[in-house]
Amino acid sequence: MGRYVIRRLLQMVPVFAGTTFLIFVMVYALGDPVAGLFGDRAPDPATAARLRREFGLDRPLWQQYLLYLGKIFTGDFGTAFNGRPVAELMAVSFPVTVRLMLVALVIETVVGVVLGVVAGLRRGRGADTSVLLLTLLVISVPTFVTGATLQFLLGVRWPLVSPAVSAQAPFGELLLPGVVLALVSLAYIARLTRTSVAENARADHVRTAVAKGLPRHRVITHHLLRNSLIPVVTFLGADIGSLMAGALVTERIFNIQGVGYQLYQGVLRQNSPTVVGFVTILVLVFLAANLLVDLLYAVLDPRIRYA
Repeated sequence: MGRYVIRRLLQMVPVFAGTTFLIFVMVYALGDPVAGLFGDRAPDPATAARLRREFGLDRPLWQQYLLYLGKIFTGDFGTAFNGRPVAELMAVSFPVTVRLMLVALVIETVVGVVLGVVAGLRRGRGADTSVLLLTLLVISVPTFVTGATLQFLLGVRWPLVSPAVSAQAPFGELLLPGVVLALVSLAYIARLTRTSVAENARADHVRTAVAKGLPRHRVITHHLLRNSLIPVVTFLGADIGSLMAGALVTERIFNIQGVGYQLYQGVLRQNSPTVVGFVTILVLVFLAANLLVDLLYAVLDPRIRYA
């Protein structure tokens, strides 16, 4: 296991370098960040030259990238064009988005797995059909429509929750945005679990457990569900990064000042250091989540061993 982890960590190095380089090139080479600072007005040539020199934009692109790569290992993600360090923006916004992601992750995992198990054990019956139709409806409706509708109904029409989230973003205020963010993933988890449970219910080890006379709940939790959760765990590993990056729409609807808000502001104002810095952290989140998923396979299925 130790050698496998070390090998995977080494494999992550070129992936991280290649991904961040592509992001760096796309952000810095396909636009003029200094011109974006001035909006529709043409910048003074002397001022533009000074800003390019100050932010290192007058150097070749590969030198800019190497300089940036060297700084991020010391925790320096550069300075946004508004004068605030990008690391300071991260310290404020990432905890908010992490709390929102955790709320969404718990909701989609618990509700999705429960619905999937119910549908898989009753394949072809009314419960199965209802779950399939419900998940199809959830997948078909865009997130911004679901979010705006629930915000109006539960926050304005029937004031059961706050329609907007405060700057502190406590867990209580993140329940409704978490539901909105989790809905689409919840539907996919329910469908994945339903298919996997229906297939594994006919497996030899499950039929042997039933023939031994084991209680039904033990057969489901110990023999059926563990193997059935492998595709779900794979999906969740990729979904962790997607929830953080895909929270942009949800954060805009509920006025949550997290990662999505900062990325939106960075793109809108062509604030390149902010965009590159935040996306770099999201790449690390994706890589760490995929490594964690690979390690969880051996926990769910004892037959899996790593050389």
